[in-house]
Amino acid sequence: MHPYEVLKRPVITEKTTLMQEASNKYVFEVDTRANKLQVKQAIEERFSVTVTDVHIINMKVKTRRRSRRSTTVRVSPWKKAVVTLATNDSIQLFEGV
Repeated sequence: MHPYEVLKRPVITEKTTLMQEASNKYVFEVDTRANKLQVKQAIEERFSVTVTDVHIINMKVKTRRRSRRSTTVRVSPWKKAVVTLATNDSIQLFEGV
């Protein structure tokens, strides 16, 4: 699998922003076929940083209501990776902001 196919998007929430500031951890949505080694190589190649640790979490299928009626939508399962960087490295997710 090509390194640019492994990473889909960064996950930006309040919790992940606090993780970035406090412990230098970044969260990404990754391909469901990717493993820890592929995620590590993709992050190091794409952002030129040193990765010290990778945790992968499989997110379950969820159903959500669409409106007041009984219309439900099924959200597909996905995989997320929590990546810890070396102390002197960082990733600029929003450039110029």
